[in-house]
Amino acid sequence: MFLTARDRVERYVANGYWGDLTVDGLFQQACALGGDGLALVDPANRERLDQVTPERLSWTQLCDGVERLCAALLELGLVKDDIICVQLPNTVDAVMTFLAAARLGLVISPVVMQYRDHEMAYILDQIAPAAYITVPRFHGFDHVRMAAHLLQGRTGVRLLSFGDGGAAAIDLRDIARAADPSRVAPVVAKAPTLAAEVLTICWTSGTEARPKGVPRDHNHWLVNARVISEASSLRDGEILLNPFPLVNIGSIGGLVMPWLWHHGVLVLHHPFDLGVFLGQIAAERVTYTIAAPAILTAWLKQPALLAKADLSSLRAIASGSAPLSPWLIEGFADRFGIEVCNVFGSNEGCSLFSGPTHVQDHAQRARYFPRFGADGVSWPGEAARINRTRLADPVTEADITEPNRPGELRIDGASVFSGYWQKSGELARSAFDELGYFRTGDIFEIAGEGELARFYRFVGRHKEIIVRGGVNISPAEIDDLLVGQAMIQEAAVVGIPDADLGERVALAVVPKDGIAPTLDDIAAWLDQQGVARFKRPERLVIVDALPRNAMNKVVRRDLRARVLAELETENSLDRAGNS
Repeated sequence: MFLTARDRVERYVANGYWGDLTVDGLFQQACALGGDGLALVDPANRERLDQVTPERLSWTQLCDGVERLCAALLELGLVKDDIICVQLPNTVDAVMTFLAAARLGLVISPVVMQYRDHEMAYILDQIAPAAYITVPRFHGFDHVRMAAHLLQGRTGVRLLSFGDGGAAAIDLRDIARAADPSRVAPVVAKAPTLAAEVLTICWTSGTEARPKGVPRDHNHWLVNARVISEASSLRDGEILLNPFPLVNIGSIGGLVMPWLWHHGVLVLHHPFDLGVFLGQIAAERVTYTIAAPAILTAWLKQPALLAKADLSSLRAIASGSAPLSPWLIEGFADRFGIEVCNVFGSNEGCSLFSGPTHVQDHAQRARYFPRFGADGVSWPGEAARINRTRLADPVTEADITEPNRPGELRIDGASVFSGYWQKSGELARSAFDELGYFRTGDIFEIAGEGELARFYRFVGRHKEIIVRGGVNISPAEIDDLLVGQAMIQEAAVVGIPDADLGERVALAVVPKDGIAPTLDDIAAWLDQQGVARFKRPERLVIVDALPRNAMNKVVRRDLRARVLAELETENSLDRAGNS
């Protein structure tokens, strides 16, 4: 039965998943518990990036800083429900801006630093913000100048900068220093923020189309804190290292919210630099972090670098955005005693977790996810109670209950958003199915019979599946299998058109140590893994890097275009040589 938005709210409140606590309420609790203990640490290399001395803030200092920032925003005329567009690096300024927005009831729309005029103009058109907050320069790029250009002709949008951005921008840091923090509490009391109100509009990573705005409210973020804490067995006082900018669910839900929930220490890192990252783990005695599979693979393939690293404090790493391999999870467990948690999620709030709490076997944890909330399947913990999942045939919409039959993952529950920002028509209708489940676009299957029937196995994105001679091939599966091949630094496969079979499998490889594998090397490796012959790559392209978006996901449409271009160049040379 389809549930209306009101029905959903009533159900989640009645079940205790949603309540009255806001993100600001959680922050105030953390400040009271943390006191003069360390709370927030800037990137160690910040001064090289934006000429600002790195800060180390206690909970008391952080609370005061957020209150002063709130006073500055009020002084500049911002009021509850205003939207602010924020393009900030992963520094204490970004964290304080998020917390100030939560306190004042502002809606914050954070975007990655890599976005330029094309992407930013689109986002500004979508959200019509009251303010655009950025930095003067970062990594050599003038963000204030770009913002000023974009805001020409847009009335009523204040350009604010953390630092001196010249005449084009108001220096928010200066105003905050002189602001009167005592004026904030009366304003907040007069217009309190409700937990069901929107706090963020994050943006989908856009691997297939233009980014879509994803509104999430305070309740959504509080649920995230709870389920991530369960999945990764987080404890009070954890020291968390955050290598991701505060722009999506991976950073906000995966680290910032658990940090507030457990009133620990949040160490920031930006942009990603493996040497700096490992140094922070050692210096700050980090206990938990998040890293993309490509990063973790790079770690294990650089033994000389890891031999110099002190990972003794690190007990767990969460990883997602791409499939993990048993080789990777077993490597960290065997060599360092570090448990890797497999996390599948999206900004829309559809999340599955495979961590040591639920899945002890490393190979199973790499390949499978517990079927949380599926009919007839029981798992302990909040993640299983808070969300419901099902597999559906994308054509017939019928439930899939038998193993090894691919279907689209559908998810409904207290962590799932209610709809895309300012979207109507077909996109709004197609986002959810007739039962009210979000259509993820991700293809999974029930992993097998018996005990394996309790698990899902990721197959791939619906639009990325390679159809070779009428048989579906998961690019993610092949990527996963190739991770451990000795001559490969990183690799990904795509489907390329074929007149006879519809599509064939093409492989793009970044060689390790400059020595490129051949198709015979790849075939021999896949044979060792027991892979069916029809899944073997039939064309090979050597590249210097895989195209990735700001969230480190491989952008397969771009990779496919590059592979096709390289193959066409090869074919042209062959034709010229034979003429």
